[in-house]
Amino acid sequence: MPSANVPPDLRQASGPSDLTLKKKKSKNPETTAKSALGSLRAPGSAASEAAASGTALPLLCIVGRPNVGKSTLFNRIAGRRRAIVGDEPGITRDRLYSEAEWDGNFFRLVDTGGIVPDDDDFIPSEIFRQARFALDEAVAIVIVVDGRSELAGPDMELTRLLHRTGKPLFLAVNKIDSGKQEHLAENFRTLGIRNLYPISAEHGIGVGELLEAVFEIPDMKHKSEAWKKAKAASEELELSHAVREESLEDSDGEAFPAAVPAEIKVAIIGRPNVGKSTLLNQLTGADRSIVSPIAGTTRDAIDEVVERNGQRFRFIDTAGIRRKGKTKLMAEKLSVIMARKHLEDADIALLVIDAPEGVAALDAHIAGYAHESGRSVIVVVNKWDLVTKAAAAASHGTAPVASRLSKAARRQTSKQTADRELYEQRLRGELKFLAYAPVLFVSASMGRGVDQVFEQVVEVAAERNKRISTGEMNRFLKHLDFERAPVPARQQVRIYYMTQAAVAPPTFILFCDRVVKLHFSYQRYLENQIRAAFGFVGTPIWIKTRGKG
Repeated sequence: MPSANVPPDLRQASGPSDLTLKKKKSKNPETTAKSALGSLRAPGSAASEAAASGTALPLLCIVGRPNVGKSTLFNRIAGRRRAIVGDEPGITRDRLYSEAEWDGNFFRLVDTGGIVPDDDDFIPSEIFRQARFALDEAVAIVIVVDGRSELAGPDMELTRLLHRTGKPLFLAVNKIDSGKQEHLAENFRTLGIRNLYPISAEHGIGVGELLEAVFEIPDMKHKSEAWKKAKAASEELELSHAVREESLEDSDGEAFPAAVPAEIKVAIIGRPNVGKSTLLNQLTGADRSIVSPIAGTTRDAIDEVVERNGQRFRFIDTAGIRRKGKTKLMAEKLSVIMARKHLEDADIALLVIDAPEGVAALDAHIAGYAHESGRSVIVVVNKWDLVTKAAAAASHGTAPVASRLSKAARRQTSKQTADRELYEQRLRGELKFLAYAPVLFVSASMGRGVDQVFEQVVEVAAERNKRISTGEMNRFLKHLDFERAPVPARQQVRIYYMTQAAVAPPTFILFCDRVVKLHFSYQRYLENQIRAAFGFVGTPIWIKTRGKG
């Protein structure tokens, strides 16, 4: 069993920073060996590769009322801090997916928002609706309850609803941090769920036993085995493609341009309430995120995989990024931190701008995050229909569509032009450092212009991974006239040759007569010339210098 290979320090995890699992001790030696730690990790992109072959991972769904520890359990099983965890109830709202492995079994995991079945308020009812999607997909369901509190009415109502699904149910009585508290779990037998497991999600106690029981379900085991076979076949195919591409290099050493990655990771970023979640729902063709006029509705980063024309896209809807002084609740502060983290994990950022309001200082601030982290950027001007309607209404002397706009937006709309070229010109004036980024005009709520996002993402992904041979770069270098760059004499350098050292983002190294930071005029001139010769649409270019010898 896996226990023999587990380091001792992992078996004694005691804090939330350690994402290992522990099983309860058993007096039976045979059970003790069986109850040891199973290996647990997130499979990563390999899971997506196998999914492309048409074999889906089995899905395990975590549900429960607010603030019982669902997200802590989710993070524990996923092996990373994927969900925001805090003392405030109702932090998780949308469905949150992750891929994981336990003891050689691969599966998908979904965390849902806290469910209160009888709450008719907008956010709780939307959370319940999102959870229903997860329940429909699930092979098995884990209901989490708070072992330190009394059995509550919402627990009983939720259990009654889940019994109707006919799917295997497992009751995880959470916050049982020691053997002395195990008797508290027995109070929940009245829910009528045979598979009851006292656990401590924070410390990993009992979670291994829970997962072991889950994988005794034939569907979970069979789907995991089928996925592993598909994964192996996918990796073999990818290897054969890599060998073939390597053999296609010509005699001059100039390789063909890099292919678009099998999966393109796209982060949707922007200020709160600019339409990021609406755009995600349109791109995925499903109600994947809760959409409301309440700014800050999205907290966790929501990701969804879409396949279109043989290309796989992973879209990540991040929480609206605000300035530090504007975030008050701890959940909001954490959501901003997580949004920046998920941006850095992506290949391409869709920067969503509110068309009626135009480019705000915070938009430029957020764009700076993407640019400095080396992400490729596509600017998506959303709610374009409101600008065109307002312009049409003004030309006919009728009232503008004020009911759909805030006061600030109404003031800004009167200043905006419905001419796309002029609007783009103004936008680029505000975002000068994103001169390389393409601009798209869409109306996510109406689905207009959304299809062009896919085409632009594929083009930018290819440009991001483009590689130019050293020979071609040096032929290009010979034709440059650096005298056109106004650089002080003491900061001028002699460039001997240059090479492209990396892709994603394209990174070039200049070998010069001395080690010096390249003057911004040289940098700007060289970058403009590289773009004119080779493209690199939508992606930043990094240029570094080295002294010869």
